[in-house]
Amino acid sequence: MLQFLAPFYSNLSGLILCPLLGSIILFVIPNPRIRLIRSIGLCTSLITFLYSLLFWIQFDNSTAKFQFVETIRWLPYSNINFYIGIDGISSFFVVLTTFLIPICILVGWSSIKSYKKEYMIAFLICESFMIAVFCMLDLLLFYVFFESVLIPMFIIIGVWGSRQRKIQAAYQFFLYTLLGSVFMLLAILFIFFQTGTTDLQILLTTEFSERRQILLWIAFFASFSVKVPMVPVHIWLPEAHVEAPTAGSVILAGILLKLGTYGFLRFSIPMFPEATLYFTPFIYTLSVIAIIYTSLTTIRQIDLKKIIAYSSVAHMNFVTIGMFSLNIQGIEGSILLMLSHGLVSSALFLCVGVLYDRHKTRLVKYYGGLVSTMPMFSTIFLFFTLANMSLPGTSSFIGEFLILVGAFQRNSLVATLAALGMILGAAYSLWLYNRVIFGNFKPKFLQKFSDLNRREVLIFFPFIVGVIWMGVYPEVFLECMHTSVSNLVQHGKFD
Repeated sequence: MLQFLAPFYSNLSGLILCPLLGSIILFVIPNPRIRLIRSIGLCTSLITFLYSLLFWIQFDNSTAKFQFVETIRWLPYSNINFYIGIDGISSFFVVLTTFLIPICILVGWSSIKSYKKEYMIAFLICESFMIAVFCMLDLLLFYVFFESVLIPMFIIIGVWGSRQRKIQAAYQFFLYTLLGSVFMLLAILFIFFQTGTTDLQILLTTEFSERRQILLWIAFFASFSVKVPMVPVHIWLPEAHVEAPTAGSVILAGILLKLGTYGFLRFSIPMFPEATLYFTPFIYTLSVIAIIYTSLTTIRQIDLKKIIAYSSVAHMNFVTIGMFSLNIQGIEGSILLMLSHGLVSSALFLCVGVLYDRHKTRLVKYYGGLVSTMPMFSTIFLFFTLANMSLPGTSSFIGEFLILVGAFQRNSLVATLAALGMILGAAYSLWLYNRVIFGNFKPKFLQKFSDLNRREVLIFFPFIVGVIWMGVYPEVFLECMHTSVSNLVQHGKFD
């Protein structure tokens, strides 16, 4: 039976098209039928998630080759094709994407009051583009989908954003990320005219001179560093998070920040190994500055979303240190931390969304003593706060530990300075929790209200399971990525 169905559930292009098909169906349905629109949107996203799990189940851990490969002719008189496949590095990001979209739809179930159908369509289209980014093995089409994600996110921030500056934040987000990517496009065109192809697997066997590697690496870095984001091009992120709706913040933190680090792993490091070694001290310097600077900046923030946004910058720069340690422990730790951050940071933004839905404010000074009125929320918020500060037994600890092991092998000073981020992370996480949950209740600003409802508990439950699973039994994830990561290190001759 499974062999008979294999052509259907082993089809990556079907996974990419599934959310697009759902968005087309939603487009046809008339607006007044809101219940049907919500149901179709949620069912489409859940089917896509279950579909992605089948690829994980079938994935062969013993090979570093790309699996479920498909090639569709796109431009017939050039070597540019719709070429997709996944390996141990990209497979988990596909699952993470399909996992977060149903959550985003549930988050907006009752809080989104206008353009409800368009809200569902925007997230389904965004999901389709993000899956394509992680599956794409053609350099030019990777760029196309890499930039296409900006369009639905621009609309999500600009239309469903929560405050007056949402249009400005949407434009800032769009222009920052688009401007950096122009250099990557020029580099892709240069590669195409030099080699005659944009096929990743052919390019991985192509040797560029050291000078060309350095120039091409800088062009790719200009695009990926904005997406990470690295200091000093991180300014767009806190602004976009503050103005975006809760579901928009979940996608920004959970997936979009991973596009830059994924780009480094998939393209910059394997294609330009000599340039990667040349620029490693530069990356270490920027990352350490970002970790310490943004952690200190987080402590003095007064907006709940900005606190989590700045902590995300610190965590993602921790990831870049792991990747550019260029050894198996560091790279595997960076992938694990990216997956962990996708769960933990998204859940923290959901916690902020719960408070904002009830009080319409995110300023810390208006909160206090919530433990007396929201005990269940306080418990869940504590769990994710501890996970955010990398408590042993949670997913972030495994990732950060492996990163520090990998970084220490390369540069003990960098590892020591990066470890300061863990101390500062504990400082701002616990201080935030203390101000919001404990202290005196402020009836002047807060109204007594019910704790988490059933829908909200249902949303948080899979995040809790995922964080504990990765923290207690990471071997499931490490096994899947180990062969691909080993191949990456060996290919670049970094050992």
